[in-house]
Amino acid sequence: MVIKWNVTIPKLTGEKTRCAYIYLPDSYDKEKDKRYPVMYMFDGHNVFFDEDATFGKSWGMNKFMQESGKELIIVGVECNHEGNGRIIEYSPMTYENATMGKVKGKGGVYMNWLVKTLKPYIDATYRTLPDRMNTIIAGSSMGGLMALYGAAVFNHVFQRAACLSPSLWVAPGPVLEMVARAKIKNDTCIYLDYGSLEMFNHAANAESLISTCHLLLTKRVNLAFRIVPGGTHSEASWEQQIPIFMECLGL
Repeated sequence: MVIKWNVTIPKLTGEKTRCAYIYLPDSYDKEKDKRYPVMYMFDGHNVFFDEDATFGKSWGMNKFMQESGKELIIVGVECNHEGNGRIIEYSPMTYENATMGKVKGKGGVYMNWLVKTLKPYIDATYRTLPDRMNTIIAGSSMGGLMALYGAAVFNHVFQRAACLSPSLWVAPGPVLEMVARAKIKNDTCIYLDYGSLEMFNHAANAESLISTCHLLLTKRVNLAFRIVPGGTHSEASWEQQIPIFMECLGL
C-alpha cells in the first residue's frame, strides 16, 4: 500500500506543497505490534508509479516490494521541479562547473529538514524502528550524491545507503573533502554503482568514482561497488538494480 500526502519545506520552497509517498508492507495492518525499518528515497515521484514519474517510467518499488515480500517502510518526497530547484536541493555543497554554472547548494537545508522534520513525523505516525541501524537512505543521480552525503555527514542517523549513478562529477574535490572530513562508523554499509554506458558521459566520472571508493574503503566502510553491464542513467536501469542493492544492504 502506498499513501500520498502533501508536505512543505519552508526553508526551500516556502508554503508550496509537494507530494510525499509512504509504502507500507502488506503485513502492516495485520500485525499491529510489528515495527519496521525505514528507507528514505529522493525523487519520490519517480519511486513508485509510472504516471507520476518525470519521464513516464518509475523504479517500480511498490511492485518489487509486494513481489519480494520484504518487510520495509519506504518514504519518498517529490523534488522541486521549478528551474534548477532539484539541482540546488540535491547539491550538498556550492560549486561551479561548465555544465551547470554556479550552483549554490542547499542540500544541507534539505537533509536537516528530512532528519529533523520528516523523520520525526514518520516515526511518530507509523510503527517504525527509528534507530540508526534500521534507517536507510537511497537515491540516484543527484539523489545518489545526496544519499552518499546522508551516509557520510548524517552517519549518526543513517547506517545504510544506496547510491545509484551518484553525480560525483559535479564537484569532485568538494565531494572527496566531504567524505574525508566525515566521521563514518565502520559498521556503515554503502552500495554504489554506475552503468557502463553512462560511465563516460562526464569527463570526471571515472576518476571521481575511483577516488571516492578508495576513500570510503580507507574509512573501513562496508562498500559494495559495481559497474553495471549495459547500465544507463535511467529509472529503467535503476529498477533492475533494486534486488541487488537490497541484498547488498541486507534488506
